[in-house]
Amino acid sequence: MTPTFTTYGAQSMTAPLRDVLVHRPDAAFGAAFDDPAHGFLHPVDLAAAQRQHDAFVELLTRLGVAVHVLAGEAGPDLVYTFDPLLVTDRGAIALRPGKPSRLGEAALLEAWTTAAGIPMIGRIAAPGTIEGGDTFWLRPDVLCIGRSLRTNDAGARQLATLVGGDVRTFDVPYWRGDDELVHLLSVISPVTDDLAVVYLPLLPAGLWELLRELGVRTIAVPDAEYPTLGCNVLAVRPGVLVMARGNPVTQRALEDAGCEVHTYPATEIGINGSGGPTCMARPILRVTQPASAGSKRQVWR
Repeated sequence: MTPTFTTYGAQSMTAPLRDVLVHRPDAAFGAAFDDPAHGFLHPVDLAAAQRQHDAFVELLTRLGVAVHVLAGEAGPDLVYTFDPLLVTDRGAIALRPGKPSRLGEAALLEAWTTAAGIPMIGRIAAPGTIEGGDTFWLRPDVLCIGRSLRTNDAGARQLATLVGGDVRTFDVPYWRGDDELVHLLSVISPVTDDLAVVYLPLLPAGLWELLRELGVRTIAVPDAEYPTLGCNVLAVRPGVLVMARGNPVTQRALEDAGCEVHTYPATEIGINGSGGPTCMARPILRVTQPASAGSKRQVWR
């Protein structure tokens, strides 16, 4: 057997994170509050948002992650690069956001992945809609999809077919509608193979049952820390986490569970636009098998 190497593949939420794709907030982000359809809470302080995004990128870099910056403009939500694309071990899938103002984003991310040598294995087509925030890997071979106000049944079915294997679909609560949209990843963040942060009031019952079946323990986010992104936690590697500053109860619970927690300021870049660290970083490569030097994954064939 001989080893081959690849620079992509991210079928995990917790395996060591090697490469991510981000988009720094630009003029479109700065003007987001001007159009109520974007759902921002207050006028954007663009300079503060850029400083906070820079702090987030610097933190990832210190933790050993290679950060790639996406160029181009497609609206304020492009900062949340997790939503328009999914990267599997076989290649990338261009998603089709359910938010109309985000429909141009997938083409920008697809162009980047093509230039990076990552094959496209499929695209979600109309009338299907699906956003990355409604997807997560519970195991490398188990993909969870949430049907939500942004991800419809047609989109979920298309993605399940493209990914293949064990795909579980759950209905996400309507809650307060578009004004306070709930993605599946709004209510759960895996942080190790057997531990997840959850917001229990909005967690689909079927997903709660699956967590119990697989022996995944949970840390409950209190009501007061749900609006401040306490449930949106990015694992850089198992138990080494990045989360928005200002969620002391959840942070303490994670540290008591043996996790190492790093925080960054998120008032403008996160809370205002309702996007946490997971939303701002599209994983390109997570190492789920023994790795060689650099940011390449070694796969024995």
